[in-house]
Amino acid sequence: MAATVRPRPKIVTLTDAAAERVRQIMTKAERPVVGLRVGVKNGGCAGMEYTMEWAEEQKPFDELVEDKGIKLLIDAKAIMFLIGTQMDFQTSSLKSGFVFNNPNQTSACGCGESVQIKPAATEAAPAGT
Repeated sequence: MAATVRPRPKIVTLTDAAAERVRQIMTKAERPVVGLRVGVKNGGCAGMEYTMEWAEEQKPFDELVEDKGIKLLIDAKAIMFLIGTQMDFQTSSLKSGFVFNNPNQTSACGCGESVQIKPAATEAAPAGT
């Protein structure tokens, strides 16, 4: 009996607004870039902060995600914290910026600069597989 292969969940997806904003900014980059590196780091009052930086090259352990024509390089240490995250770009009368809609986020600080994130749950393989 052949094993059933499940598709891997996307680590990060982009809304149309986020993809368009990354595309706009990328055209103004001072140096050639291969994509946007996304990750998380320890910091802030809630425990973790999202990070974004231009990637001039893909590192050996980066996970490449392509969505809406944009290449995202996900830091290997951040994968379990970002699985299922949607990256959006929102504009209001007071501010504009990227917003992460992360199902693994359990809370955020009052200022919105840091979050508490738990690693994504992994399903146990059925016995005998």
